[in-house]
Amino acid sequence: MTVSALTILVTAIVVVVVGVGVGWVYKTANRLDRLHVRVDLAWQALDAALARRAVVARAIGAGLGPDGRELIASADRAERADREDREVAENTVSAQLSQVDHSTLRAQLVSELADAETRVMISRRFYNDAVRDTLALRRRRPVRWLQLGGTAPEPRYLEIVERVSS
Repeated sequence: MTVSALTILVTAIVVVVVGVGVGWVYKTANRLDRLHVRVDLAWQALDAALARRAVVARAIGAGLGPDGRELIASADRAERADREDREVAENTVSAQLSQVDHSTLRAQLVSELADAETRVMISRRFYNDAVRDTLALRRRRPVRWLQLGGTAPEPRYLEIVERVSS
């Protein structure tokens, strides 16, 4: 093999390796972007489910009279809470809903509450699955080294205590 043939071969190998590397980076960055979009969409669905549960909690609180004021206030605080404080506020609502005696409620409110809590549970699972997948990719060494996450904030899990049936 001559020197020029060897140079062409090495150059071709370098071009292929660089091309594969650039392709992997592009594919991984695109996947990470789609995962962040998935987290955002799952958060919107979870937020809507939590808002619906807050409406039901306020209706239950209104039916309890003076005893329901704290439940109404907690539901209002949970809806207005920042994303960072939302977990604590929603857990407060869950705790207060678990204290409500369902035998004193109208059947329609009981079924609305059950439906709202089921939607929250499912939405929370979808959201946490999206967060798990996103964090798994973001925490890989090459992704961290190349800073493929960009400026997007790292997503956080949302753990809400599921109401214990009374």
